[in-house]
Amino acid sequence: MSSIDKHGPFAEETRLIHAGRAPALFGGAVNIPPFRASTVLFQTLADLDAHDPALRMVRYGRTGNPSSHAFEAAITELEEGHDAVSFASGLQAITSSLLAFTRQGDHVLIADTAYAPTRGFANGILSRSGITVEYFDPGIGAGITALLRPTTRVVFLESPGSLTFEVQDVPAICAAVTAANPDIVLMIDNTWAAGLLFKPLKHGVHVSIQSATKYVGGHSDASLGVAVCMRQDHWLRLKKAAIELGACASADDLFLGLRGLRSLQVRLRRHHESGIKVARWLEARPEVTRVRHPALPDCPGHALWVRDFTGACGLFAFEIAPVPRPALAAMVDGMHHFGMGYSWGGFESLILPSNPAAIRTATPWAGGELIRLHIGLEDADDLIADLDAGFARLNAALEAK
Repeated sequence: MSSIDKHGPFAEETRLIHAGRAPALFGGAVNIPPFRASTVLFQTLADLDAHDPALRMVRYGRTGNPSSHAFEAAITELEEGHDAVSFASGLQAITSSLLAFTRQGDHVLIADTAYAPTRGFANGILSRSGITVEYFDPGIGAGITALLRPTTRVVFLESPGSLTFEVQDVPAICAAVTAANPDIVLMIDNTWAAGLLFKPLKHGVHVSIQSATKYVGGHSDASLGVAVCMRQDHWLRLKKAAIELGACASADDLFLGLRGLRSLQVRLRRHHESGIKVARWLEARPEVTRVRHPALPDCPGHALWVRDFTGACGLFAFEIAPVPRPALAAMVDGMHHFGMGYSWGGFESLILPSNPAAIRTATPWAGGELIRLHIGLEDADDLIADLDAGFARLNAALEAK
């Protein structure tokens, strides 16, 4: 669908503007309209009988249409893979990918940094399906070979982790696993990097997954997921699984995803700059025991981030010493610019207290109270003032106790 050559000799900023677009096919419209269609009509029996998933034939709304084809082409170009499959959410992209490449009796390795709903699916439906799930230390690197079994079928990474922000040595893990067993499928949740700041398919990953709800959509108004495959056989297997599972994205959310892609790079640049400014301010706060931002030197995996990433997004966390719940509430309940809620990647800033100890198993959480921030597109100084006032409320509550 792209109007320029795939991975052509153009800057990434340029490719993001044109990827997945074909105005000549749609009356010259700059944006492909959302195709809200379930039934597709065929003119001849020969057309009805013809079916080749690799040709992206439009046969039924759920199995693909010009909206999904355009979005998938654009994301494939962004992540520099073979092809992509779109889904109704990031979690659906994760669960469908895991189901596509596993069967009863298989063994799956998952990084201990994994998104909590990923763990919920792995510990629930995947385990009940007769698949053995094992979590591993995100800092394991090439040492992962010690955990491989003859039945290992998938190694699932998430780097940085979206709660504790450890960065994994993805190239070392991929090289070690592939050398030990080239049939093992390597997957990664690449949402933090938005497909832009890190290119996992260049480092040996086979399936790169994003919650496009986050930075790709960018406006907190779409629910969308996508998985990009490096190999055609992997894409065909995932596409077949998506069809069997009835997994698909809505035309309107695909439209919003394509819209968000056009401004992804400029938005991420602002998230990066403001995020680092706020993180460095937090480092100097007496209430903060540690800032977990991969761009900061004392964050686990910082050297790997410098080596492998081209920038940071706006999502990171900081630790404080344990405080009574009412004192924590005094801080977060009164925020002006920071909303309190799940998700991230939109234009607005968010704050979320969390406890990683509840979901870590391979590597027990040894840190303090964790407060995750998403730094949005507001003025960074306004956000700092909001946090400063929040710390004042926290200290006042502690003194009043």
